[in-house]
Amino acid sequence: MRSLFIKRVHLKEILTTARESNIEICGFLIGTMKGEDAFVDYVVFAENRLNSPVKFEIGPLETLKVLEKAEKEGKEIVGIFHSHLNCPPYPSPRDLKGMDLWRNAWLIVNNIGEYRAFVLENGQIKEIKVEVV
Repeated sequence: MRSLFIKRVHLKEILTTARESNIEICGFLIGTMKGEDAFVDYVVFAENRLNSPVKFEIGPLETLKVLEKAEKEGKEIVGIFHSHLNCPPYPSPRDLKGMDLWRNAWLIVNNIGEYRAFVLENGQIKEIKVEVV
């Protein structure tokens, strides 16, 4: 994957929610893949089952519902997003385990408005470009 294209309104919603939350926020980026680029059509916020400021977990039933809805619309989960509080938007060791399971874009934001996106390729973290449209 080379780039993650996301609408300004969706990125702003994620950043605002992250800034106002005292736990890690999380959710799904729904859209389509075109070649090596992911295009986000909309975002779905999910419940952080761990209710934690340092880690997140999305429940399997919630994941299944989002996946089924996306597939009915001819779309897919092109990425996962979550926030980090008081630290840079870079994958943690726990994130790496999740990235190994979910081989799509991981958009990580923090509570001061920074954001970056990553994929895991051949066991290595690779930063991809975030294109705000």
